[in-house]
Amino acid sequence: MLKLEHIKKTFNKGSANEVVLFTDLNVAIEDGEFVTIIGSNGSGKSTFFNIISGNILQDSGKISFQKQDISKVPEHKRSQYIGRVFQDPQKGTAPSLTILQNMAMAYNKGKAFGLTKGVDRSLIPLFKEELTNMQLGLEDKLEVLVGALSGGQRQALSLLMATLIKPEVLLLDEHTAALDPKTSDLIIHLTDKIVKEKKMTTIMITHNLKHAITYGDRLLMFHKGDIILDIKGEEKKTLTVEKLIEKFNSLNMIDALDDELAFSAQ
Repeated sequence: MLKLEHIKKTFNKGSANEVVLFTDLNVAIEDGEFVTIIGSNGSGKSTFFNIISGNILQDSGKISFQKQDISKVPEHKRSQYIGRVFQDPQKGTAPSLTILQNMAMAYNKGKAFGLTKGVDRSLIPLFKEELTNMQLGLEDKLEVLVGALSGGQRQALSLLMATLIKPEVLLLDEHTAALDPKTSDLIIHLTDKIVKEKKMTTIMITHNLKHAITYGDRLLMFHKGDIILDIKGEEKKTLTVEKLIEKFNSLNMIDALDDELAFSAQ
């Protein structure tokens, strides 16, 4: 279980630009849960991810993973069991290296290995199998530089690299937002397939309400640093965009839907 308790976070403390984001954030993610997160810009979604990954530290409060306190564990150590895919495909890959070299780095994540020995070519059949499962034709392009790939291909590779050695927690940070609708649908279907096959604890931020409702078994909505909706179980399975908007209306929170979220609901 991943658990955040009494998290507080203020940016630019003591200055004219002080922003109090989290005052008492509490949330627990069960092992194997696939959680989708929505919320307007500035609601705290990305900061939530950054605190989980260790990219930034909370001012106070506790983060525990599998009952171990990781509140002060640095990001590079958390990355050994937390995988992350970003909105920008370039953040998850090395464009100047080949697909083969990128996958070799992902495979050796957290291990000591000498770059002077080059890529262990005995791993090529494994890499080809993983790439074939994505059905993008990349299995025949192992020697192609990643910088030559399309945005969708690169994002698919980022997703594969983040999950090649199964992470205990996978963070998907609006990983389809920069893609065209057709490619976005392809990547989200691929995501769902990988998450289900590997039974990973997954948290996905999205601005696409249809994706948030269709995928995952729990939905959280952030607004001004608070979680204002937490929907799971049968309620999540029967949820529709219309029902979700009705909930916003009943809570007098329709303003929480920014233009981008409202557009994605169409």
